Amino acid sequence: MNELAANTSPLFSYGVLAIIIVVALIAWFFVNRASMRASEQIRLLEALLEEQKKQNALLRRLADAQPATAKQQEEEDAVEQRDFIRMIPER
Repeated sequence: MNELAANTSPLFSYGVLAIIIVVALIAWFFVNRASMRASEQIRLLEALLEEQKKQNALLRRLADAQPATAKQQEEEDAVEQRDFIRMIPER
């Protein structure tokens, strides 16, 4: 009986070791998969940031070009308003 009990102990420890290895591999799989997804998201966010920087630069160029024409338009409107007032006859 003692021989049977001595032989089951190494079998039990090998079984526990195999279960621990399987659980560790499964945990590694999910951690690795999450890491890959995070890396992909970071890469996509960096690409999006570069596109936004390009769009902001273009918008600034357009905005810098726009106020010059807006000022000219306001000056023309002011001149037209003054001319219109001069055309009304006084009573």
